[in-house]
Amino acid sequence: METISIRPEPNRMAQAVAKVARRINDTMEEGRDSLDLSDCGLISFPDGVFKMIRSCSENIHKISLADNQIKALSNKFFLTFTQLRELDLQGNVLTLLPDAIGEAQHLQIINISRNNLSVFPERLTDVKSLKQISVEENQITELPMQKLSLMPALECVNVRGNPLTPENTSLPHQYTLLT
Repeated sequence: METISIRPEPNRMAQAVAKVARRINDTMEEGRDSLDLSDCGLISFPDGVFKMIRSCSENIHKISLADNQIKALSNKFFLTFTQLRELDLQGNVLTLLPDAIGEAQHLQIINISRNNLSVFPERLTDVKSLKQISVEENQITELPMQKLSLMPALECVNVRGNPLTPENTSLPHQYTLLT
């Protein structure tokens, strides 16, 4: 008679936690200005990260949380990473951004493509330093063209793959609108 050995599947959550901890430690030990937590199976930004990284959160200029399952970000995220210049949130399941995004006064590039946004996050128009906004492949039907046209640093808004109406994108603007 043949014996069949059954191995329990490794705990994915434990692996994800270990991956996140490793990446945070690397960032802190090497004094990096970026934090890459992409593809870690996250459903939210872990509260423990705030505690771990508190001493160097002002040195973090770039964060990638791409390709996770993040449903929402808290105001605390933007109030903690006050020097953030680039934020990559593509490939999550976000339906909105918190109001505190409007306080991210150093943010220059944000990528929120391939999420579940049905409304353009208007608080982004309060971020005067933003140069590039990518909201590709969401469900956005309207853009706040008037407010976008008042953003002094804005160079490019990528709205490809959204069900926008042509009249909604026809207002005059001084930035590149990728449709």
